[in-house]
Amino acid sequence: MTLPAVSPGALPSRTAHVLETIKAAILNGRFKPGTALVENELAGQFGVSKTPVREALKALEGSGLVVIRPYTGTTVREVTEQDALAIYDMRLLLEPEAVRRSVNAGSDFAEAEHALERAALAEDASTRSTANRDFHRGLYAGCGNPLLVQTLDGLRDQTALVSASSWARTPSWAEEAREHAAILDQVRAGNAEAAATLVRHHIEGFVVRHLRREHPTH
Repeated sequence: MTLPAVSPGALPSRTAHVLETIKAAILNGRFKPGTALVENELAGQFGVSKTPVREALKALEGSGLVVIRPYTGTTVREVTEQDALAIYDMRLLLEPEAVRRSVNAGSDFAEAEHALERAALAEDASTRSTANRDFHRGLYAGCGNPLLVQTLDGLRDQTALVSASSWARTPSWAEEAREHAAILDQVRAGNAEAAATLVRHHIEGFVVRHLRREHPTH
């Protein structure tokens, strides 16, 4: 089960700093799936005791980015194809509705617009992937339901692990950019149903394009 992402604001400042730094390293691909995250080593790098590191790793476990096993330690989560399908199935259930609500609420989609511009200018896959995830957040953030946003934030972060998985196909950036632009056009026009439909088709298309084999999404 995917849990809502832990808000860094709910954690002590040192723990929040450690959490955000490790999380960024995971999402930008510096810490690859399967990488061991050793408490002693991380504590030394951050100049803190093991307690903030341990608390940060527990929070990351709750958001599905790392796995903690007794007597083995903590590793960056390795996502299987079935895991990926579950993540995207959840997105299919939640994200189109969140976007529909955001449009109907008359939300400001400046964050999505800026993210789309950053993706177009990105010089590497990591930067482009981050911008694309920010684009999606910019679409659903104004849905009016904080728990829904928090849940989608957690799913959004886990998509970075899907992209980093060895079995995933190379992203079709140009096609995704065209789909993002089409979604943004509908959002700007206030067409909630059309925007939600395009978001659904975009997520379904991602599953087909990025997995080695086609699987049903429902």
